[in-house]
Amino acid sequence: MLAIHWPLVVPVADLLPAEVERDGFEAQFSTLLSRYRRTLAPDRRALLGQFRFADMARKVVGVGSVGTRCWIVLMLGRDSSDPLFLQVKEAEQSVLSPFARAGAYDNQGQRVVAGQRLMQAASDIFLGWERVTGLDGTRRDFYVRQLRDWKFSADIATMLPAGLRLYGQACAWTLARAHARSGDRIAIAAYLGGAGIFDRAIARFAASYADQNERDYDLLVRAAASGRIRVSGPEEAPSGAGA
Repeated sequence: MLAIHWPLVVPVADLLPAEVERDGFEAQFSTLLSRYRRTLAPDRRALLGQFRFADMARKVVGVGSVGTRCWIVLMLGRDSSDPLFLQVKEAEQSVLSPFARAGAYDNQGQRVVAGQRLMQAASDIFLGWERVTGLDGTRRDFYVRQLRDWKFSADIATMLPAGLRLYGQACAWTLARAHARSGDRIAIAAYLGGAGIFDRAIARFAASYADQNERDYDLLVRAAASGRIRVSGPEEAPSGAGA
């Protein structure tokens, strides 16, 4: 039932071993959804209860999550014109875990959800978690959210300098608020100080990082053009740095 854009999305039917019946798999997954539903607030639990499982597929995730598992789940309400898409993403141990004491959450999906709820003024209404034993017999933790929750990003490439400045300030205030909600706001404020030293350091770092990105991209383009690396996919290889 899902529209497939190969190879980014693979229907679950193509991944099931021959001995696994689809009806049995759907029953198992419905049980998992029921467990996930219990991690939601009562009003959202009631809303999700108006939808039923219809289909699912595995999705290739972005750069920051390469190598982790991600699923798209299609839920249907009153009919096929009332869909709800959920994204189920694998949650691994925090990169800080080797250097910090044990966290408060055994389930890594719950850890991610708790962090998002703490930092965000308004989180996705279907944000929850689950632990799943996969087709390979391995237990993994996941967090769940809407695949499309009607968020959007501003097109900074078309902004005038004054608008870009205002947008940057809004992003900075949002990030600062998230840190203040989740950390020791007094200690953070004392560390940053009021002399502008931290501000200038961040600006220098951002400019240096942007320059490094351009250098890395230029090296990638040259490697692709020379044949040193093989490029494949639905789109043609990039033609030049900064494209």
